[in-house]
Amino acid sequence: RGALPQEADDPIVQKQEGDAQPIIYLAFSSDRHSLLEIADVAERIVKDRIQTLPGVAEAQVYGRRYAMRIWLNPDRLAGYQLTPLDIETALRAQNIEVPAGRVESFDREFTVLAETDLREPHQFEQIIVKETDKFQVRLGDVARVELGGDFSRFSARFNQRNAIPLGIVKQAVANPLDISNALQELLPQITQSLPEGMRVEMAFDSTVFISSSIREVYTTIAEAVLLVVIVIFLFLRNWRAVLIPLVTIPVSLIGTFALMYMLGFTINTLSLLAMVLAIGLVVDDAIVMLENIYRHIEKGMEPVKAALTGSREIAFAIVAMTITLSAVYLPFAFSTGRSGKLFVEFALTLAGAVLVSGFTALTLSPMMCSKLLRRDEKHGRFYKLGERFLMHLDSGYRRLLAAALRGRWLVAGSAAALVVVMGLLFTTLPEELAPIEDQGWMMGFGTTPEGSTLEFTDRYTQQMEQLLADVPEQYRVFSFTGWNGATNAIAFAGFSDWHERDRSVSEIVSSLFPTFSGITGMMAFPVNPPPLGQNDFGQPVNFVVQSSLSWEELGELVQRLLVKISENPNLTFPDSDLKLNKPELKVDVNREKIAAVGTSVDAVGRTIETMLGGRNVTRFKIGSEQYDVIVQVEDDARRTPGDLSNIFVRGSNGTMVQLQNLATVTETVAAKELNHFNKLRSATISAGLAPGYSMGEAVEWLEAALAEVAPEALYDLSGQSRQFRESASSAAVLMGLALLFIYLVLAAQFESFVDPLIILVSVPLAMFGAFLCLYLINLGNDADLWSVAASWNIYTQIGAVTLVGLISKHGILIVEFANQLRESGMEKVDAVLQSAGLRLRPILMTTGAMVLGAVPLAIASGAGAEARHQIGWVIVGGMSFGTLFTLFVVPVVYLFISSDHRQAVGSDASIPAQPAAT
Repeated sequence: RGALPQEADDPIVQKQEGDAQPIIYLAFSSDRHSLLEIADVAERIVKDRIQTLPGVAEAQVYGRRYAMRIWLNPDRLAGYQLTPLDIETALRAQNIEVPAGRVESFDREFTVLAETDLREPHQFEQIIVKETDKFQVRLGDVARVELGGDFSRFSARFNQRNAIPLGIVKQAVANPLDISNALQELLPQITQSLPEGMRVEMAFDSTVFISSSIREVYTTIAEAVLLVVIVIFLFLRNWRAVLIPLVTIPVSLIGTFALMYMLGFTINTLSLLAMVLAIGLVVDDAIVMLENIYRHIEKGMEPVKAALTGSREIAFAIVAMTITLSAVYLPFAFSTGRSGKLFVEFALTLAGAVLVSGFTALTLSPMMCSKLLRRDEKHGRFYKLGERFLMHLDSGYRRLLAAALRGRWLVAGSAAALVVVMGLLFTTLPEELAPIEDQGWMMGFGTTPEGSTLEFTDRYTQQMEQLLADVPEQYRVFSFTGWNGATNAIAFAGFSDWHERDRSVSEIVSSLFPTFSGITGMMAFPVNPPPLGQNDFGQPVNFVVQSSLSWEELGELVQRLLVKISENPNLTFPDSDLKLNKPELKVDVNREKIAAVGTSVDAVGRTIETMLGGRNVTRFKIGSEQYDVIVQVEDDARRTPGDLSNIFVRGSNGTMVQLQNLATVTETVAAKELNHFNKLRSATISAGLAPGYSMGEAVEWLEAALAEVAPEALYDLSGQSRQFRESASSAAVLMGLALLFIYLVLAAQFESFVDPLIILVSVPLAMFGAFLCLYLINLGNDADLWSVAASWNIYTQIGAVTLVGLISKHGILIVEFANQLRESGMEKVDAVLQSAGLRLRPILMTTGAMVLGAVPLAIASGAGAEARHQIGWVIVGGMSFGTLFTLFVVPVVYLFISSDHRQAVGSDASIPAQPAAT
């Protein structure tokens, strides 16, 4: 505080999130009341009521507050030999409010209130600012006094009507849906409390997307459950058997909800997305247990004995699969960065669901099998047709597997080739933080040249509004002029429901690029809202150039880089925050002359500040509210640089001296703002992305461009670009940790360092399937067969990590049972043939359940569908292709490197061409 000017208010320290932006905007408007009156009502009546809602951190009213404006006339001031400092002194002396004490008698007491403050313009006009023997000079003689607005340079419109916005900022841990619901309940009361003719409307509500996404996820969960039931029934053709894994779904989900409650998690889009994946995951263990018990019952064993025998045989495999899949998500619990923290709940929710389902499969499922299952002596036609098909499938697989084992070197070579192709397919995927989601709204940004007035910017903002209003799908347009400075504007457009329009927001944004570019006086561009619920409004690409050069040299470097960027059509509307072209009037005071006339530099500086910038001198009341009293020269007296010559200061002998006699005024240009990044001088270059151009490609291109333009310069990333880089760097670490954790878990369970390698050989094959699916999706998008595209982003990364655990289950089933058979004395070839053949049905059932359970994600529509697509495609493609290859490659690798190398592998002749089905 000691380093600040004496007149400065005490500093205010406020703790808030880095992206603490309003999640909801209300718009107040009226055909009868002025914007000042509307803003005053919003400030006095509405703001405090909204701030009392649970979860609301702050309610921000964007509008001018009442102020008593003292508009000085420089000519009259000079004529009466007065300065602005005289006016300030008079105001402070004659507009005060003090407690005057009390009067006490023997039995009564009176509080004395001295009416020394001023409240009306005419009272201020009567203030005596100078008095001589001959006359008095009152404030009204040298100034115009009116009840006006404060310094705020801001304007807003809702649906092309002037409005006062009120933004609602949530607390860091608050649920935005709770805030929205509470606000909807409060709005009727607020409407009733408004003066007649004033209205309040919901101008922008980001929670609409959240609530719609959650509803869509609920639908996806129901679809996934239905498809999983169909898969199980098609394999077992027995409704009693279907009931057993079906019961696992609600039991596991309820248990997961209990774990979420204990961990303090919430029901949100990501946790519900985890539930969708959990539908296919939680039935896996139950299916494996059920199939093994059901197989014994079909062979004639009593249900209770079959439950005991079957569960004992498969218990180790289920424990191994459960722990393995849970271990996949463990690295997410330690992920850092904002994007990583977003998915901690997602990962731990899935891990919890897997653990609960494993426990259920080991306890509830065998009990239900012993009570519900029985051997049917006579099966229906549908059962027989299905069984005949499965028997043909089983025998066909055994023949193909026998051939694969005989030609194991060819199979191994083919698998190696697929791994190489997998790497090539990965390089074709664009990289980004998250897919652009259709959130039901978009933004438009506009910037006018430095030095533009608010009125100039607003004229072009209205053109931007009109372009948005002409979009057929829109139903509300909300704009700010003066957002982050008089030269900046932002507009929001809300669109109709997802199922009521044919175009996505991305398509609408793409269609607006040419028309926005046609606004001649403003650099305007449309933007999709940022993904993952971020509030980083602005361009997605933020490239920070750092240097120890002077600001002028850094500005030249940035200009060269901008010229280079203009050669890349995929980087749209490039701009820099280092602008050294803001018009400025530089006043160089002559200290010798100031001393000669008997005044001070302080007096000169304060006079200039008051006349041109305005000064809050004192306060006044309207009712119970206090407002500023602002002294400033009339607008007409400060329109040109020459008007500075009309500013006078008083010398020691009482004479008035013009500013031009004490200082030199020159026109120049300077920086609007000077920024530092990590303590170095910096300039942030922002740009948009053309459709089909990814964040990864943009960052890589900018790095190469800077190396070409200025190899000595440093760079960093901020905003969405920085989060993309953090997410990309952590993805490889998470994948590596997932594989390491699985390997260690399997090594401990199998008591072998080789068997886990056999199991994990299926992982790159599954990745090949996932990347192939993503590649084909992009091929179709490029050919305009559909409008969806795939990329390597945080959702596909999570899908890939999930795939590691899922595909490992198949290898566990084959390797674990093959080891059991070898321990009983069976040869390696026979053991792996028998194991793979017996585990074919549960593998196909669990794959079918997982794939069809993920199909609703892959073909989702509505709010948030883009994110669900990414995970769905990875699971569907990876599990489908991965399972196909695993059924042949894992047995082959088992022959090569299984733990016991003391026994002969066996010759090709020992492998039967048509092994008997068991």
